[in-house]
Amino acid sequence: MKRCPECRRDYYDDTLLYCLDDGNALLEGPRSEPGAVGTGFPSDEPQTAILHSTAAPGEAATRAQINTTDQTAILRTGVEAEPRESLGGLSERQSLSAHRAAKPLAALVVAVLILVGGFFAYRYFSPAKQINSIAVMPFENRNSDADTDYLSDGLAESLIFRLTQIPDLRVSPTSSVMRYKGKETDIAKIASELGVDAVMTGRLTKRGDNLNITVELVDARTNKSLWGEQYERKLSELLTTQREIVTEIVVKLQLKLSGAGEQTLAKKYTDNNEAYQLYLKGRFYWNKRNAENLRKAIEQFQAAADRDPNFALAFVGLADCYVLLPFYETAPSPEAVPRAKSYAQRALEIDSSLGEAHASLAYTNYMLWSWVEVEPGLKRAIELSPNYATGHKWYGNFLEDSFRREESLQKFQKAQELDPLSLITTENLAELYLSLGDMDAAFRECSKVIELDPNYAGIRRSLSLIHLKQGRNAEALAEAQKGVDLSKRLSALLGNLGYVQARTGNKNEAMVTLKELEDLYSRKAANGHHIAAVYAGLGDKENAFLWLEKDYQNRTSTLVAWMSFVHFESMDDDPRMADLRRRIGLPLSSYSVDRP
Repeated sequence: MKRCPECRRDYYDDTLLYCLDDGNALLEGPRSEPGAVGTGFPSDEPQTAILHSTAAPGEAATRAQINTTDQTAILRTGVEAEPRESLGGLSERQSLSAHRAAKPLAALVVAVLILVGGFFAYRYFSPAKQINSIAVMPFENRNSDADTDYLSDGLAESLIFRLTQIPDLRVSPTSSVMRYKGKETDIAKIASELGVDAVMTGRLTKRGDNLNITVELVDARTNKSLWGEQYERKLSELLTTQREIVTEIVVKLQLKLSGAGEQTLAKKYTDNNEAYQLYLKGRFYWNKRNAENLRKAIEQFQAAADRDPNFALAFVGLADCYVLLPFYETAPSPEAVPRAKSYAQRALEIDSSLGEAHASLAYTNYMLWSWVEVEPGLKRAIELSPNYATGHKWYGNFLEDSFRREESLQKFQKAQELDPLSLITTENLAELYLSLGDMDAAFRECSKVIELDPNYAGIRRSLSLIHLKQGRNAEALAEAQKGVDLSKRLSALLGNLGYVQARTGNKNEAMVTLKELEDLYSRKAANGHHIAAVYAGLGDKENAFLWLEKDYQNRTSTLVAWMSFVHFESMDDDPRMADLRRRIGLPLSSYSVDRP
């Protein structure tokens, strides 16, 4: 039996060394009537001391000591105990005799404890592996109120943006983490799917002008909480709270920042809390990625810029909305991309160190065919914001259209590494594999998208073209039709359907689709290259080039992206295609070289 000398709790498990209540070393001895006052043990029998390590956590156990009661001497290994008056009346001879008898046993116990202590020190106190990647989950909106969703989503987006500025820390972008919104939080699963070391979750409750924000940071590799905090703040203090949280994360991840890194985190993009909240609303709508919500996002970003004309991120938001409108609106405005460029330029006038602003400007130059400015701008964007997945993706788009396909593949793969759940990046990668003739790889990427979102319309175009290449005409038609239905008859998907119909011998159906597209074009709800694709499928090169020329004359921004699709591969050896590419400013190419 063992007993704690402090609380006098008895233990019948002889393998225990320390008291479970107060952590004191246990003493061994037969239970009998108490002897010396306060010991709880008989006064006529010497007690055996229990050794324990005094090394600091994480140090090797290099020495041992014995806890003392009124009847026990403090013994140190390798040193004879000195006579002490506190031995409760024991003579010097009795004390030394007892010590000599205990020396072999004590040495054995010390050796065992050193081994055991070393194991537990290694197991529990060895420094954890550096955390190099993190995902910030959408904050749970405890109000269950859609009107405050912009706060919970926007706070997560802002934290992501701030953390992305930290060198050597990979941060999952908003487009990836938003897919987990409203779903059960399985830290291990999320970390595995996003390929991150740590996951941060949070909850937000709004009561009037008061906010309650709770956050927790978990090391997904060990499933241990690294840090948790609760903030009671006013809505007007949201900006300050965001900075506090980022600072705490940096500390808990033990990140060492350079002077430039510290300045970036401390940077104030705006001091206007109202402008900041409007910006959060803008990003909330922008992330929904459809024409209606892009227009709503424009309203919020514009209001944010009106509140603070020096808020660079608000102008980046405006640029990002306008540059994407031609891909999502059924009636694309020719003024959209030029306006995007002016907003990107304004953002850079305010803050030339914003990598996102450089990327937006470079992509608008790409859409405006200002080729000389595109690549330097994208390189600068990646230099300033190396973790910005969209910058890598846009660079991949430029390289693909320049027929630098191996370089394009590297950029798309990097973008996918940074944002593994991005539907548009994976779709672009599938299209590139399709152009390279790697049908297995293209199909693999398509399958990823459908697994993430079976209602994503764009990927059905790629799938239909894969089936067409492999001679599965029925499947090709089915996928092309599904894309049209899911997109609510978006002209880009209608053009693909007409092309597939023509190539599979369904010319009557292709002519019906062609008529619908020409009607949409008359109402400025379709582009010439959508109609040209159907004519290319029908083998009518004259009309195909006629419609491509109309887009060239109108400087239709999305023409270049379509010219690299397989819809026009049968026309690539025609001198008129080389002439068109030359006038646009694109490099000449040959499908006979680039395609197997």
